[in-house]
Amino acid sequence: MSGDGDIASVMGFSGFGKKARTFDLDAIFEQTRRTAIERSQHVLVELNLCIVLVPTTSIYIVVIRNKRGTFLFWAFSVFCMELICSTDPALTEQFGWFDNCTRSNTEYSIYFCCLLKEETPLSVSPQVSALGLDPSGARLVTGGYDFDVRFWDFAGMDQALQAFRSLQPCECHQIKSLQYSITGDVILVISGNSQAKVLDRDGFNVMECVKGDQYIVDMANTKGHTAMLNSGCWHPKIKEEFMTCSNDGTVRTWDLNSEKKHKSVFKPRSFQGKKVIPTCCTYSRDGKLIAAGCQDGTIQIWDRNLSVHTKFHCRQAHTPGSDTSCVTFSYDGMTLASRGGDDTLKTWDIRNFKKPVNMAAGLTNYFSVTDCCFSPDDKLLVTGTSVKKDEGNGKLVFFDRASFQRVYEIEVTNASVVRCLWHPKLNQIMVGTGNGLAKVYYDPVKSHRGAKLCVVKSKRKEKQAEMLTQDYIITPHALPMFREARQRSTRKQLEKDRLDPKKSHKPEPPVSGPGRGGRVAAHGGTLSSFIVKNIALDKTDDSNPREAILRHAKEASENPYWVAPAYKQ
Repeated sequence: MSGDGDIASVMGFSGFGKKARTFDLDAIFEQTRRTAIERSQHVLVELNLCIVLVPTTSIYIVVIRNKRGTFLFWAFSVFCMELICSTDPALTEQFGWFDNCTRSNTEYSIYFCCLLKEETPLSVSPQVSALGLDPSGARLVTGGYDFDVRFWDFAGMDQALQAFRSLQPCECHQIKSLQYSITGDVILVISGNSQAKVLDRDGFNVMECVKGDQYIVDMANTKGHTAMLNSGCWHPKIKEEFMTCSNDGTVRTWDLNSEKKHKSVFKPRSFQGKKVIPTCCTYSRDGKLIAAGCQDGTIQIWDRNLSVHTKFHCRQAHTPGSDTSCVTFSYDGMTLASRGGDDTLKTWDIRNFKKPVNMAAGLTNYFSVTDCCFSPDDKLLVTGTSVKKDEGNGKLVFFDRASFQRVYEIEVTNASVVRCLWHPKLNQIMVGTGNGLAKVYYDPVKSHRGAKLCVVKSKRKEKQAEMLTQDYIITPHALPMFREARQRSTRKQLEKDRLDPKKSHKPEPPVSGPGRGGRVAAHGGTLSSFIVKNIALDKTDDSNPREAILRHAKEASENPYWVAPAYKQ
């Protein structure tokens, strides 16, 4: 009886049941990976093609070239070998692959991976016109033409991707720009009115800039803006300072602790010295320069401490009359990129600001807030394109900063791409579109946190409200103990209540004797009540007073009582 076999033979069965199967997941994944490679190579050998594999954690990127030199690109899932996406062969000739195709160009393989996975839309509004990410990348804030500002927390969301707060800080004004401060504790809100607002992380009001006097001619003598705001941003080094530009023709800096007056004023001027309207503004990376793009096509740059004359000035940066939608500095601070309303994207060297270093044309721009931004490694420049309704898809276009070749482009949606933001810590791209979508693009390997925190969480089950109800079951022949009492007539109950003095409100009887407890006794106890009862309330008809008196004459003559006996004596 020492072994399991002896116990089984004695008890009359062959064993104690089936053992649980064990799976080696690493071995299964490795076998699947090898099978995928063998299948791909088998097909490619038949087609006489070369192959380059760029493995990631869950995706295999396959780049092949045939004998004619044409490149093809596919992305397969390792687990199910389903085709995720592919590229146009005409685009791959720009990627500079090696002749033998036995090695991959790691620099450009990042571009494929970066835009491989697309996140579900976050925001729904008429147009996402503002995007802002805090420095840590934990929260995203979006604003649109529906006046709403929505707050998104990546760590607190699941796959449902619902905003945890929505508010209208500027009432019925469109939101044009949102930006977190360098510490991430406050948010600058630029809307269609003349007063910028500063909110905290939860959306509560911290500060509102003062409005200027529109009857003063010199805008430098007013305490604030007098016309609609166009753009604004925080100082990259000083956490209490921010900047705004407006249709009143000024660029103003503000101190968070002094909301009654601006800090300094910069007034852009045309070649003739006339006032021009700044449409966008930004600080340099070190915070020493202030740049503004204007409606007359000029880009003007001031020293932050000298607000009178410009330090750099380009008269014909873009077509006059077109709104320059964005100006931004590179991370090294030497290059300025400008997105013009004339469908161009240009880069400028601030050390030689007379002509652009590079230019790309044909980038349609219908919005005055279309962004352009540099990649975190300063090697790429990305911007969005606009389309008319039902006339194509808006694209996110990537340019190499050095050669300014169009490296890659991705079709985002069937609407214009308005806002784009490339976060340096997350290595994720946030995109706002003209049809109310906010999308997040990330790489499963190279990006960190952000959208990766919420896409792995399943949707929470909705809690259903429980309600207890009592069902009445009509059973005519049930037992008496289960029968419900029938409703009887109320007549007998009313008769019983009538006999109860409290329920029937029976009036109290009159007081006999002298009055007590504030109640007056019955009449007859006093002289006045006697007179009232016997004389005043006498119902005798005294309509003929003479007859009333003469009816006592006979009795008075026969039996005198008052006057006659006195005179007889």
